[in-house]
Amino acid sequence: MKVILKETVQDLGEKGDIVDVKPGYARNYLFPRGLAMEATKGNLKQVEHLRRVRARERAREEAQMRELAQRIAGLELLITAKVGESGKLFGSVTAQDVADAIQAAIGQEIDRRKIQLDEPIKSVGRREVTVRFAPEIEATVTVVVQAEGGEEAPAEEPAASEPAAEAEAEAPGDGREAETEG
Repeated sequence: MKVILKETVQDLGEKGDIVDVKPGYARNYLFPRGLAMEATKGNLKQVEHLRRVRARERAREEAQMRELAQRIAGLELLITAKVGESGKLFGSVTAQDVADAIQAAIGQEIDRRKIQLDEPIKSVGRREVTVRFAPEIEATVTVVVQAEGGEEAPAEEPAASEPAAEAEAEAPGDGREAETEG
């Protein structure tokens, strides 16, 4: 008996496939569970129509992905983050941060799962990041991680240590005496 699968059935076929099964298997298992329908002329026409519609939808989605990949290819994204004295970030730049930066740049949302980061970015600098829309559709963007405040970040660090410098300036003799004694 020929049936059209409504769902993917393990060891039998994919959704939309026309397969030949024993009548008892179809009547007692596939039909009651809604996994298949009989392959009549009307059902075959309906399935063929659905296949054509799905093929057009896939082609349209693929064209949209290619257009989006072209829009973001070569894009340079600036992400600012808090940085410690050694140049390492306090947190990290994740795929979600890159997706948010792309959305801010082009005005279209990108799923963070499409951004290929082996590990989160934990230091300042430039990185090439791949955005994979489909196995054959991808784009590369440049992510520039910069200290919060740009070039001013190193200037802020000495300002935080000024009280310690003032304390040393108040008692310069104590520090020198300790050095000569020890």
